[in-house]
Amino acid sequence: MKNLRIALVCNTAWAIYTYRRGLLRMLTARGAQVTIIAPRDRTFEPPIEMGCRCVELPVASKSTDPRDDLKTLLALYREYRATKPHLVFHYTIKPNIYGSIAAMLARVPSIAVTTGLGYTFIQKSRAAQIAKRLYRFAFRFPREVWFLNRDDHQAFVDQNLLVHPDRARRLHGEGVDLDDFAFTSLPGREDFVFILIGRLLWDKGVQEYVDAARSLKSRYPHARFQLLGPVGVDNPSAITRSDVDKWEREGIIEYLGEANDVRPLIAAADCVVLPSYREGVPRTLMEAAAMGRPIVATDVPGCREVVDHDITGYLCEVKNATSLSTQLERMLTLSHAERAVMAQRGREKVTREFDENTVVERYKGTIHAITGISL
Repeated sequence: MKNLRIALVCNTAWAIYTYRRGLLRMLTARGAQVTIIAPRDRTFEPPIEMGCRCVELPVASKSTDPRDDLKTLLALYREYRATKPHLVFHYTIKPNIYGSIAAMLARVPSIAVTTGLGYTFIQKSRAAQIAKRLYRFAFRFPREVWFLNRDDHQAFVDQNLLVHPDRARRLHGEGVDLDDFAFTSLPGREDFVFILIGRLLWDKGVQEYVDAARSLKSRYPHARFQLLGPVGVDNPSAITRSDVDKWEREGIIEYLGEANDVRPLIAAADCVVLPSYREGVPRTLMEAAAMGRPIVATDVPGCREVVDHDITGYLCEVKNATSLSTQLERMLTLSHAERAVMAQRGREKVTREFDENTVVERYKGTIHAITGISL
């Protein structure tokens, strides 16, 4: 086992540590040599303490300059040639594209995990068209291509982006630790708290959330609308701090900044909201449902995987603040008992469909199938 070398590559170390901690625990506990390759951020230290090796990777997520992407490709190629991992998992668009090419050049087997199609499949720009061509070229090389939901897989099939469609697999979300995100009772108080958690991007439906909050505030003064997550991130759809400041001055939004541990904030909320334009399978919603929080989200790929409309929450139309406002009002006017029933059903759904242990077993089986090494 000490000889098994696994690499995980992403556009943020934070995402690897936060979303795949169970996988990291399993691999390091079994003696595998785990390398995390990502831009340096505040989460480099925790995986090092777990026994992982962290390598800084140049990735310019906003850039369309080919020279920046070439730096990413060359850095990965050199790393793979030097360390010869038995298997590499690539996450997010640029690692998926340039990592898959680098792994092929270095003769290293890889798996591409499409964590969400996001900006590339929402926009109709020239850059998006180029990205799709690059996907089609790069995705001929991985041993497998994993999709987190049926819609993303179908989008690749419909647009003929898979040269080897037989290599496509579906991973039903990346799971949630049901012990870490334990069920908690709904708060009992006069105020009603909605919270949107995630990177503050226009594509997450933040503008629609603000517009819906503005329309509801006058009629429901006890309703509070919170935002939690980083502003000004390296993404073409990023929201600036000045945007958030304007909403705060207007008295519509409470901005909570960032949090290393979202659990107390989920526990303090009555409802978690995500009006996103498209997702893989959103971790925020899995965590919210695990903790017993009803959800209002958009009826789009990813969100509809987690939310059963009228059962564990409500789904609204995408890019439609009026539809979102209607569903938020429905949630707001339910009785505490009715929301508690939704909360219990949400926990049951996550337990049934999104247990992290099931996902880790999937990784174990795949690693054995490709490397011949049992974990």
